[in-house]
Amino acid sequence: MKKIIIGFDPGLADTGYGVIEEQGSKLLCLTYGSIKTPAKTQASERLHTIYKKVSELIKKYKPQVVGIEKLFFSRNVTSAMLVGQARGVVLLAIEEAGLPVIEFTPNQVKQAVSCYGAAGKEQVQKMVKLILNLKEIPKPDDAADGLAIAICASGKK
Repeated sequence: MKKIIIGFDPGLADTGYGVIEEQGSKLLCLTYGSIKTPAKTQASERLHTIYKKVSELIKKYKPQVVGIEKLFFSRNVTSAMLVGQARGVVLLAIEEAGLPVIEFTPNQVKQAVSCYGAAGKEQVQKMVKLILNLKEIPKPDDAADGLAIAICASGKK
């Protein structure tokens, strides 16, 4: 039985996403990318763009489950608030679609993909490439993170 999973790595400038298909014990990459919003645009317009694109991805791929990264609070409060706003509109789009959502901390994603919760970004990217049998490491970094979150949501590796 096929199962479609979308993973989101929310951010105001870049919201990474990855769409995978689970076929038995195999995971296949359907698409990945990043929803980019221009820095000089008003925050409300940027959030609306993220919301629309996430809604379009959900309508196009019809996932059975969606994974999203939990807010990682760093020293930069302003940055954390902007990520939180982007995360909020992604969650709204998921909720409006009536889909189950699974939330993961960055360390949970790293652990699921690379078997090491403190793995570096490069190690996670290499494992995403390996797990999904891709020819190259997905770019941009946010897209690779979206795929890693989708892999984590699948519960397979």
